[in-house]
Amino acid sequence: MDLTEPIASLPKTSSVTIKKLQSLEIKNYYDLINYFPSRYEDYSLISKIKAVQPGETVTLTGQISDSKYQVTRTGLRIQVFKLKDDTGEIELGFYNQPYLLRLFKKGMILSISGICERYGKKLSMKPKEYELNNTKIHTGRIIPIYPEKRGLSSKTIREKMFNVLNNVENNPAEIFPEQVISFNNLIKENIAYKQIHFPDSIESARKARERLAFDELSVIQLTNRLVKKEWEKEKVGNRFTMGINHELSLKQFVDNLPFKLTNAQKRVWEEISENLKSQKPMNRFLQGEVGSGKTVIAALACYFSYLNGYQSILMAPTEILALQHYSTIIQLFKNTKVKIGLQTGSHKTNSTSDIKKLNIIIGTHALISKKIKFGKIGLVIIDEQHRFGVAQRSELKNKGINPHLLTMTATPIPRTVALTLYGELDLSVIDEMPPGRKQVKTFFVPKEKRSSGYRWIKSQITTYHSQVFIVCPLIEESEIETMKSIKAAKAEYENLKKIFSEFNLGLLHGKIKSKEKNQTMEDFKNRKIDILVATPVVEVGVDIPNATIILIEGVERFGLAQLHQLRGRVGRSNKQSYCFLFTEKETSTIVERLKMFSKTNDGNKLAEEDLKIRGPGDIYGIKQHGYLDLKIASLSDYQMIEKTKKAVDYLEKHYSIDELPELEKRIDNHKMEEISKD
Repeated sequence: MDLTEPIASLPKTSSVTIKKLQSLEIKNYYDLINYFPSRYEDYSLISKIKAVQPGETVTLTGQISDSKYQVTRTGLRIQVFKLKDDTGEIELGFYNQPYLLRLFKKGMILSISGICERYGKKLSMKPKEYELNNTKIHTGRIIPIYPEKRGLSSKTIREKMFNVLNNVENNPAEIFPEQVISFNNLIKENIAYKQIHFPDSIESARKARERLAFDELSVIQLTNRLVKKEWEKEKVGNRFTMGINHELSLKQFVDNLPFKLTNAQKRVWEEISENLKSQKPMNRFLQGEVGSGKTVIAALACYFSYLNGYQSILMAPTEILALQHYSTIIQLFKNTKVKIGLQTGSHKTNSTSDIKKLNIIIGTHALISKKIKFGKIGLVIIDEQHRFGVAQRSELKNKGINPHLLTMTATPIPRTVALTLYGELDLSVIDEMPPGRKQVKTFFVPKEKRSSGYRWIKSQITTYHSQVFIVCPLIEESEIETMKSIKAAKAEYENLKKIFSEFNLGLLHGKIKSKEKNQTMEDFKNRKIDILVATPVVEVGVDIPNATIILIEGVERFGLAQLHQLRGRVGRSNKQSYCFLFTEKETSTIVERLKMFSKTNDGNKLAEEDLKIRGPGDIYGIKQHGYLDLKIASLSDYQMIEKTKKAVDYLEKHYSIDELPELEKRIDNHKMEEISKD
């Protein structure tokens, strides 16, 4: 077998199973062996029937001696078989599986794994796994349990995996030189694949996981470095120059701002302006807390582009965030001649033909559609779209553009993680908040104090005309807003209308039409709405300076980093702001986490803590935010990240990539995966 063979050629596999495998993005045999177990069951204790002890998990092999069908008083259907070996007999009870009466025939040899129990003098087994041919795929060993998606059982996946792994010779081929393998005390890659799926022991599975995690992180980091080197060879399509006039204009722009730049903003602007003056296209990742002033830095970069006679594009993932940026940028440039346009699904300030006349165009990803013809683009800024990269850069280059690229995020990402995921980009961090901003006071509110919490909020609205966000959690364990979640938000909205009957309430969720959504936001901004009830998919970029209170329901459903982002919707002025945390589950673990969160306003510390507790998918919302979906490595394993970084340093120093053909293939595959995701 060759691992590049399409999964459709898998022997003895129905077309239904093939389609189910393909729906899991398993296109070939290599994809299949990279579908890893989530856990294991240990059925390696093989016993004779007479030696079995109650409570033991064992594997028994014997001959079927009898079978019968029973129906209990409650209507439960039980298929009962007797299994005997040369030491004794045991009863096996299967529930609601009548087809087994046709499958298991008297005299057949059956291998079965499960938990043994004693009822009176009678010994019986609750079967977990069985096989008739005694091949020891499902019984008599440590067996893998896979994430069972799209109706594919672990048993089916296990059979296909066993077939592939036992029919490939010395495959996958080794990707690293012996020095890297021995220095890092790793097992061979082909052994690792066999041991991750069918381990000889739990320790063997651990070593296999370690080896494959090492591979995954190394390939990511090496790919990023090679991409960075390729980008550094490129020449920027439109180079910026910093003459004395440009310098004076930029200084005047900064001096006219209604606030002073922080030291962190000055440092970051220096890094960005140096990039913009270079012949190499800038590829920079700008990270900063909500409210730290990333948009001002983006505006400065756009102004520098304008002074050099070039256009800038600012792309946001959603219409609300694009409108927010448009409003802010208009204010920042109100005393200049800079022409600014907006292009989203329902908002167009200029016709497509007029876009060439604009200096800054703000919009969603629709901006890179083939219909839009730009002028000379010098700069592209992407907000909250972290994996924007290879495919979109290609689209821009196909338009005859090789622009500077600035990617921005307010999501707290530990530095080690950022450098692993985005190693192809230069990293800048705004790690200082503007002066005068007060830290948001955060309180965990126990159930018995909920009513007094509502009374306090009412007094704040009445006395200070404060505005309030109330966030309802997503009901299902998913990053996607479902109709079930929306119904729950609507129900809470109706309930809150009774509690806050003397105030104006608005409702916002992802399924509301753009026009209605924008009108609700406009009413909230203009203080026509006192309390905005929303689901968390409503964008974190919403900027309402007069909103000073956020109440988050069902906080146990959120990670610490997500709570921190939600908290960032308030505290956007010099007024004191407050965050209230409500939960229905007051377990000691949840309460401890929330108390810790209440005392901490550092997003990176919270993200690191979350990484340890929940894992990267839960923190960053891979589906929602486009973070890298790791198959086996963990971003919280800082030791492994450091180990792979040193290995990549060594490979760069001692080898050219064409000397390591298998590693080169893996890197090319990884690049293609990223392009298909984009």
